[in-house]
Amino acid sequence: MSRVLYVIVCAAGPAARVGTLVALAQDAGWVVQIVATPAALGFVDVAALEEQTGRPVRSRYRTPQEPKPPRADAVVVAPATYNTVNKFAHGAADTYALGVLAEAPGLGIPVVVLPFVSTALAGRAVFRRSVEELRAEGVHVLIGPGGFEPHPPSAGDEAVEAYPWPLALSVLRPPVA
Repeated sequence: MSRVLYVIVCAAGPAARVGTLVALAQDAGWVVQIVATPAALGFVDVAALEEQTGRPVRSRYRTPQEPKPPRADAVVVAPATYNTVNKFAHGAADTYALGVLAEAPGLGIPVVVLPFVSTALAGRAVFRRSVEELRAEGVHVLIGPGGFEPHPPSAGDEAVEAYPWPLALSVLRPPVA
């Protein structure tokens, strides 16, 4: 039975290249379900991602008539924005993506967060507390030494090239064939 990886993509510079992460995950044996925050829809090529995954890109809660998506075996949030990291840490579930994240730790689903933030945002006390709170719940937040290094303010375009997509999968056990 195939294992399902939810890739939650947020509205940040690297989002346009999330297909890179999809390919890496598929090569590792994952079935990938893309979940885009509403703002991320303007950053990604939805049709290309649906073709690549063979699944619809989800960005809203389903209606009762729509089929349930498969349950996630793991979740990766990449790129994760300042806003999403803080909302996730504080339990917000005001979008489908945040609803998935709010529930995952309680269900024992591994979650990996690979932020894309500036040093100005990463240095804020609220963000540092959010990272600590998520880590205390067992969420893998890959920022700082050994993770993503925040970029200088207004230098996000240059940092997109160096965004470490493979790092997002590095802490997950590969699915068993």
